Amino acid sequence: EQVAQRVLAMPSKRYSRRPIAFLCDVEVDELLAAPNLATWSGRRDRAIVMLAVQTGLRAAELTGLRCDDIVLGVGAHVRCEGKGRKRRCTPLSKDMVRVLRDWLRERGGQPSDSLFPSMRGAALSHDALQDLLDKHVAVARRRCSSLARKRVTPHVLRHTLAMDLLHHGAGQTVIALWLGHESPETTAIYLHADMQLNERARAATTTKKTLVPRFR
Repeated sequence: EQVAQRVLAMPSKRYSRRPIAFLCDVEVDELLAAPNLATWSGRRDRAIVMLAVQTGLRAAELTGLRCDDIVLGVGAHVRCEGKGRKRRCTPLSKDMVRVLRDWLRERGGQPSDSLFPSMRGAALSHDALQDLLDKHVAVARRRCSSLARKRVTPHVLRHTLAMDLLHHGAGQTVIALWLGHESPETTAIYLHADMQLNERARAATTTKKTLVPRFR
C-alpha cells in the first residue's frame, strides 16, 4: 500500500506539445491539382486526398473503407469504424459525391471490396498511403513554395479539416463528433493553434480607442 501511494504521489512527466500542422486553402488546392487525372492511379489518389481533406478520416479509416461504406444520393455520407471500433457517419459535399460516384463506377468490384485498392487489388497499406501523398506533395511544391516547409501526412489533412471547421464557426462539440474524438476537450488543441481566432479574440476585448498590434 505504501509503494502504491508513493507511485501515485509521483508528479506527471512534463512535455511540450508540438504546434498543430495544417494546410491553408492554397496548399490544399495545389495538392488536389497534383495527381495526374489521365491515369487510373491519379484519379484514385485525387479521390483519396479530397476525401481526407473533406472528412478528416484517420489513415486507418481511409485505407479500411469498403465500397459499401459510401452512401450517395440524399444525405450522402461515408461510414467508417474509428478508434474503439466505434462507427460514425460523416457527410459528403456535392463535389465529393461527384468524384466518388465517378470513382465507384470506374472502380467496379463488390460492395465488400476495398474502396481504394492498390494496383494489385489489395487494400492500401499505411505506408502506401503516405508514399502516394509524398509523391503528390512533391509535385504541388513546384507551384506552392510554402509546402516545402511542411511534412504532409494523413493526420495533417485531418488537422486541416478541423481548422477549416473552426474557421467556419463550428464549436468544439461538433468538431469532436466529426472527427470521432472521445471528448470535446481533445479539440481544444485547435483553438490554441488558430492564430487568426486568437487575434480576433484579442481585438474583441480591446477598447476601440486602443491601437491593436498584429498578433505574432
